[in-house]
Amino acid sequence: MGLVYEYLTFAGKSSEDFHAHISGSGTFISPKRNVENISIPGRNGDLHIDNGKYDNIQITYPAFITENFRENYEALKAFLLSRTGYEELADSYHPDNFRIARFVGDLDPVMSPRNRSGSFELTFDCDPRFFLKNGKDTTTLNANGQLFNRTLYTAKPLIRAYGTGTVTIAGISVQIISANEYTDLDCDVEEAYRGSASCNGNIILTNGKFPELPPGLVNISFSGLRGIDITPRWWTV
Repeated sequence: MGLVYEYLTFAGKSSEDFHAHISGSGTFISPKRNVENISIPGRNGDLHIDNGKYDNIQITYPAFITENFRENYEALKAFLLSRTGYEELADSYHPDNFRIARFVGDLDPVMSPRNRSGSFELTFDCDPRFFLKNGKDTTTLNANGQLFNRTLYTAKPLIRAYGTGTVTIAGISVQIISANEYTDLDCDVEEAYRGSASCNGNIILTNGKFPELPPGLVNISFSGLRGIDITPRWWTV
């Protein structure tokens, strides 16, 4: 039985394309919750203010190439350093999850005497959320319905609403007063758009914020609209 090598994918490309393999020893870390500690004179203990978020984490993959090192390494380096901004990052240690990350690590390989193989580290700055791949699956509703959030964390979905009307999720409503076929409501970045065109002026946030999907069973209703598509973006840590 041959060796089984682990791999990662970043921006749609696999490390195996460069004959590069990884260790997952640094992939099981968790993010730190963003909390302010305030010390008050004359008061025992600190006051903790939870800012309702997690901090980014850095994940480092020990990596190695065992064949045609120079050629494969140069190609991998060129690919990684050509990427800007956040991209999807996944690895074979966590087949059901992915992260949103950007490559930040300096590449400083240690090579074998004849430069046939070498090892190095790949470091990524990651959004603290560990997304579930099935959270990219879209549910279409042509009538009122429900979704079940099996995680312990509130998800911020992408909602495509067809036509004009009101959509209500877990008691939070958005009214779409003008639309050209459909409107995308991105509850993560809190923007409404259709393609590259902003639609923020075409919606009314009747509760003052975009809808979310809290843990458990979530009620979804709408009126006036022809239907909605919901991409839930489930996540954990």
